[in-house]
Amino acid sequence: MKLASYRVRGRDSFGAVVGEGAQQGVVDLKTRLSPHVDSMLQLLRDGGLDLARDAVRGVRPDFSVAEVEWQAPVVAPEKILCIGINYANRNADYGDQDIPKYPSMFYRVPHSLAPHNGAIILPRESEQLDYEGEIALVIGRAGRRIAHDDALSHVAGLTLCNEGTIRDWIRHGKFNVTQGKNWDLTGGIGPWMVTTDEVDPAKPLQLTVKVNGAVTQDDSTANMIKSFADLIAYVSTFMTLKAGDIIVTGTPVKLTPRSDPPIWLKAGDVVEVSVPEIGTLRNTVVAET
Repeated sequence: MKLASYRVRGRDSFGAVVGEGAQQGVVDLKTRLSPHVDSMLQLLRDGGLDLARDAVRGVRPDFSVAEVEWQAPVVAPEKILCIGINYANRNADYGDQDIPKYPSMFYRVPHSLAPHNGAIILPRESEQLDYEGEIALVIGRAGRRIAHDDALSHVAGLTLCNEGTIRDWIRHGKFNVTQGKNWDLTGGIGPWMVTTDEVDPAKPLQLTVKVNGAVTQDDSTANMIKSFADLIAYVSTFMTLKAGDIIVTGTPVKLTPRSDPPIWLKAGDVVEVSVPEIGTLRNTVVAET
């Protein structure tokens, strides 16, 4: 299933995206599962994916996709955990030929990521807005000290992320990247979550990023330093992963050569992050007024 959160006809809801192309529409799950389930987060925490499948089966869409305003697939998750430098060529891009023993990690807050078709904001304080296309895991089953061999069974589905960054705020403090990663609406997430019965996280996935139609990132998860299972097993060693939590799994190196001075995103630029089995996340950059 493709599961999404959205706003439609003046109310917040969630549902399943069904069909393809011009026939694509949305089956509203909030109306069908209320009052017991009223959000995607609650659906995941209640282990309700089978309930959602039953509610969608044989049902015609309630809305066209043009009618809905997308929200993040999971609104207000407890944790958004981001992994840095997790593709082999990305590690080399930082001048380090040694494979890291442990993942690099940092947090993002939910409001730092715009939904599909939402505006990414170029803030007044910086011109250095950068992008990073990534695959994000949505946890569906809570766990602590999860065994590697069992790790992928804790994944409810996969979505896409543009892990946008304000580069000149990355080292504002001495040792951290939190400031540069958490400006309001400087990245994107969505458009929906594809459940693991339709996309296998154990198989290689091809991640492609376009800026204004030109391919700028293109790599396979087969080249990740730490696999999805590795990341879940590692993170759950020291914290409990809960249903609805999101792990953003790292970005490949950019295909375009580095320029001096660097070229940053500007107002009007369109960033598209795609995986064929998941879909395309699309955002347009807008200058803050």
